[in-house]
Amino acid sequence: MNAAQNSAENNIAEKPAFSAGGMAILLVNTLLTLAAVALIIWWAKVVADSNSKPSNVTLILGVLYSSILGPIVYKGLKILRPRETLVLMLFGKYYGTLTGPGFFWVNPFVQAFNPASMDTTTGSVGETGETSGSERGKKSKIISLKAMTLNNDKQKVNDQLGNPIIIGIAVVWRVANTAKAVFNVDNFTEFLSIQCDAALRNIVRLYPYDNASSEDADNEKSLRGSSEEISRKLSEEILGKVAVAGLEILEARITHLSYAPEIAAAMLQRQQAAAIIDARQMIVDGAVSMVEMALNKLDDKNIVCLDEERKAAMVSNLLVVLCSNKDTQPVVNSGSIY
Repeated sequence: MNAAQNSAENNIAEKPAFSAGGMAILLVNTLLTLAAVALIIWWAKVVADSNSKPSNVTLILGVLYSSILGPIVYKGLKILRPRETLVLMLFGKYYGTLTGPGFFWVNPFVQAFNPASMDTTTGSVGETGETSGSERGKKSKIISLKAMTLNNDKQKVNDQLGNPIIIGIAVVWRVANTAKAVFNVDNFTEFLSIQCDAALRNIVRLYPYDNASSEDADNEKSLRGSSEEISRKLSEEILGKVAVAGLEILEARITHLSYAPEIAAAMLQRQQAAAIIDARQMIVDGAVSMVEMALNKLDDKNIVCLDEERKAAMVSNLLVVLCSNKDTQPVVNSGSIY
């Protein structure tokens, strides 16, 4: 019973709010207000110029409309820009969602509701300043349907091997269901920020920072080398957590990735050692192929005939020259090689 009730509460259907043309209501209400003021002036003039007293109903109608009904009608006028909405409530119940752009008139007793606008000192979302339209939304309780960017602070997380790393992500998101965003969670921007941090930790612990060796580079997936897969899994993980709030995740990308300061020096030495080994391996492979080519050409062109001992000496000398990390000093032999 509780599960069914929770499911029904989470599936709040977004419905359009009843509205009328704002410009027509504005003109009609302005004319009626002016007419009410003119009626009051006429009543006062008649009383002052003649002994007869007109009906008080005229005065009551003029005062009632110009001071009470007219301002109430003006309160129902709303202006929305493209990709902006207002979630309206009438006496504590969901009235509907007003979607722009345009100039509208709605029930003047409805109130726009946006829980995210109540927190003027937003945490990580507000401090980064990456949520577009936040200032206008806070002042007017407008909910933007535009794609926005959430850039949380960098956090320290342990990867699959237990190494502490510093990682940060940027999430592109938008509001897909305004009713769920307003009524299912207390503050959907703060909710998104917290869920992004939780999803990031869940994904990072499944991958190592980098491949341990070059032999596994094509087989093992890592945070640094599998950016597309990490982005896809991050988007799916975050979407599964924020769907209850009516939010849609368009993209999630890693913006910062590095080892934590306490192990950065050791990991740098490991990377340097791996790079030196790979470079030496490439140099040796190239040197062996060059020695083989030299011996083959000497034999093919019958330039010189070398026995096995001399070939071994020549191979040794060539390998020393080609594989040395310093400039070699040539020695000229003016005598016979035998």
